[in-house]
Amino acid sequence: MTTPDQGGLWYEVYVCSRHEKKVHRLFQDSGVTSFLPLLETLRQWKDRKKKVQEPLFRGYVFVYIDMRREHLKVLDTEGVVKFVGVGKVPSVIGDKDIEWLRTLAREPDHIGRTVVSVPVGRRVRVLAGPFKDFEGTVVKQGREDRMVVFFDSIMQGVEISIFPELLVPVDS
Repeated sequence: MTTPDQGGLWYEVYVCSRHEKKVHRLFQDSGVTSFLPLLETLRQWKDRKKKVQEPLFRGYVFVYIDMRREHLKVLDTEGVVKFVGVGKVPSVIGDKDIEWLRTLAREPDHIGRTVVSVPVGRRVRVLAGPFKDFEGTVVKQGREDRMVVFFDSIMQGVEISIFPELLVPVDS
């Protein structure tokens, strides 16, 4: 098992549809350090409403491993499809991106829906609050300002609510 202080790296694995929690649990049981950002949402059925934990990014689980020693253990886990990367080379995810995800998961009231691409807009940095020093792209939707936080390493973004006065433009 590789822990974050032992020199491994973060990678993203693509998993079978709706298997994120199961794969995360199997990783934990087998000693693989993994991270699955979850958000609590209210789901409604015909007869009831219930709070459920849903993945921030459907189909993905993050693992912290020494690729040479542990990649087969990850790939042999039930529900894992493949490592995410360019061609056959898995992409390394930076510690800063993982910390972003951890912060986003801790601040569910600020998060909207996930988005697949970043809309055209201005790059900004957050001056204060739980997202201090984070950078992203701003999108105006109606009367509410939204900041899209885009993670290059996983090619996805998350839309969060933020006060416009907490944003400062960043030179590209």
